[in-house]
Parts: sequence; C-alpha cells; structure tokens
Amino acid sequence: MIFPHDNQLAILVDDDQQLREAGAQSLGLAGIDVRAFPDAQGALRTINREFDGVVVTDLRMPKMDGLEFFDRIKEIDAGIPVIFITGHADVPIAVRALHDGAFDFQTKPFVAEELVAAIRNAQEKRRLVLDNRALRAAIGGGDSPLIGDSPRMVELRETIAQFARADIDVLVEGETGTGKELIAHMLHRQSRRRGRPFVAVNCAAILDHVAELELFGRAFGTLPNDRKEVIGRIEASSSGTLFLDEIDGSSPAVQASLLRVIEEREITRAGSSEPRAVDLRIIASSKRDLARLSEAGEFRKDLYYRLSMVRLRLPPLREHRADIPQLFSYFVETAKEKMGTEHYAMNDAVRRHLLNHSWPGNVRELRNFAFEAVLGISQAADADSGEAPRSLVKRMEQFERSILRDALRLTRGDIPRTMELLELPRKTLYDKLGRYQINPKYFRG
Repeated sequence: MIFPHDNQLAILVDDDQQLREAGAQSLGLAGIDVRAFPDAQGALRTINREFDGVVVTDLRMPKMDGLEFFDRIKEIDAGIPVIFITGHADVPIAVRALHDGAFDFQTKPFVAEELVAAIRNAQEKRRLVLDNRALRAAIGGGDSPLIGDSPRMVELRETIAQFARADIDVLVEGETGTGKELIAHMLHRQSRRRGRPFVAVNCAAILDHVAELELFGRAFGTLPNDRKEVIGRIEASSSGTLFLDEIDGSSPAVQASLLRVIEEREITRAGSSEPRAVDLRIIASSKRDLARLSEAGEFRKDLYYRLSMVRLRLPPLREHRADIPQLFSYFVETAKEKMGTEHYAMNDAVRRHLLNHSWPGNVRELRNFAFEAVLGISQAADADSGEAPRSLVKRMEQFERSILRDALRLTRGDIPRTMELLELPRKTLYDKLGRYQINPKYFRG
C-alpha cells in the first residue's frame, strides 16, 4: 500500500509565546501543517494511537517538562516521533532521550531548514509505522493488501485513491472475503482525515434496545445518580471516518437512526434535547446489492440513495484469477514468518487446487488455504493422495508435531532453549516429544 505523504501534522509545544509563534510561522511557510500549544497538557488531548504526524517540543517547560511529555506520548504510542528543542546546556539530556527512543533534537537557536528536514524525515517514519500497522491489521483480520497486477486490481487501486481525495461518502459492495474493511481503512488513510478517528460499527450486530446508547451516547445526569456521560460511536468519529460495516444487515430501527445522521450531520444524545454537529465521512459496506434490496423492500430506499452517492464494487477472486499466484505467494511468506518455518515447496495437489477451485470465500479463503498448505494440513493434499480428509484431531496432531520439529531444528535440539521458545514446562515438552516419538538428539550438531 502506498499512501500520500503530504499534510501530515506537526504539533509544536513551547511555553514561550514568541518562540512558539515564530516556530509555527517558519514551519507553515515550509508547507508543514502545524498546530502550536503553550503546554504539554493541551497537546496530549490531541494525540492518540492513530495520530498521523510528529511532535516537536521544548525540553524545559513548567507543569510538565519535555521528558515527562515524552513519557506520556510513549504510553499512548511509542511509534510517534518526538523531536526536542533544547538549549546547549541541556544537550546531554537530549542525547539520553535519543537513547530512550526520541527521534531527534535541535539546539536553540535552531535553523529552520534543519528542523523542517528533521520533521520531514520523522513524518516519513510515522507514515511507515501506520502503513505497516494497517497492513498487519488487514492480514490479521483475514483480508489482504491490494496485491495483484490484473487490470481489475490496477483500476481498483486508482479508484480508491480518487475517491479518498474527494472526501465524499462511499458505499463499498462486495462478497464475503473480498476485503471491504480493508478498503474502508485505505479510503481513510489516503484522505485528508488520516490521523483522525476511524470508528467502525458493525450494523448487523447492533440490537435495537441498545442502538441509541451505542450510536448516540447518553447525556450527563440522564439516569438517577449517574455522574457519567457516554459518547456514542458516531460522535466519537467526528472529524474522522465512520465505517458502517454490514449495513445490509441493519434493522429498520437502526436504518431510521442512521438516515437522520446522514441527512443532518448531527446527533442528539439520550437524555438531551440539544443536537450536536458531527463532521464525519461515512463509508458503508454491504455484501449484498443494496439497490436490489431496496427495490424488494428489504432496505430503506431513502437511506440507500443517501449512501450510494459513490459506489465501489469489489470484484470476487474468480473475476481476477490472474492475481491468485501472487496473492498465494504473499500469504505463504506471511504464514512462514508467523509459523517460524523456513521452507515450503508447493506440491501438485496444491497447484491444482489453486487453478481449479472457484474460491467462494474469495481472498480470505485463499489466505486460509495458504496457511494450511504451509502447515501441511490442507485438504487439497488429502484429496490428491486419495485418502479421506483427516479429522480435526489428526490435523492438530500434525500441526503440533511440525511445530515441535521446527523448534528443535531452530534450537539444534537444545531442550532449555526449546522450552523457552515454545513456553512449555520441561515435563510437558518431554510428554509431547514422547507422544510423537521425536528424539531431540537427531536435531543436534
């Protein structure tokens, strides 16, 4: 995935008003989107794990100094780059901060061009961190990055980039396993709202009796002895992106509530009569054709028309089969890394399965098959051998046996290291080795 690198935020914190204003002006003239704060406490309220940018802070400040501020940022996300501004007398402190994970420091009076260059480098680092996280999250969730060189995939990547820049609501339609949530993340990450909240709501899982609280929240003092306010999911996404997942499975009551939000761009908390404006971009997903559902009376037509300003259809895997080898290779490498396996050789059964299978579960099914193939437990191999598919117990035994052998191969038969690697007590490890008749001596030397 490649994301644009412009308009990342730089937070500037300095208690000296003149230096703060001069620094913000210098960064602004260099084309950096900067927000200045007189203290660390105010800046902290704008920083979360999704923060897409860099923090530039003075080292010596009242109330909370730069080092404590740095510690608080690391608690939120250690991957946020922090650049210190320090006097010459505090250079040793700044150097120690570098060893603790700070990105860089500049001494006063700093040269604007050098600070801009440091910020640009730090922004690049932050972008890579966030992109890699998004990629791992997509893989862990069963979807895939948009891998493939077929015309369909090339066109899809270009369309996503175009829609992301437009900052308009998008309806993403596609079969199960085609990567709808991944596309929603990409639309957010490539838009001007990146670094702002991305809030996902599984519409099909919302029960009517809790929908109001979950979506709109509750005002302070609504219930007797209630001293808390509850911020709903929609309000939490304000300034960012609201992802309405599986909207085709939402109830009529939830559809009516969402329609009002989409039309008015405001919410009213339970127990309150005051509407609150929300600034959000809405991305909805559906595994069924909403146009047909609305014509059949199974989905509100007015809500469909509001959501379908822009529709993005994800092709099933059978429509871009040319990408299967590249996708499979990617998932094999992912599986090898996760399982600690160095080698994998594709057999004829797996090859035939890749060519002939219809892949009704799409990319998610292909990913699962790649993991099974690496583990040697795919049913394709069973079918090729003429044997009946193995039971779950037999598959788990083969999986456990392969993990034990891989661990012993990695440790060269060293039992203490194998215990540590697998996090197993000695007795448990020896019991398993005995059960599978594995002799550690064969792995030594």
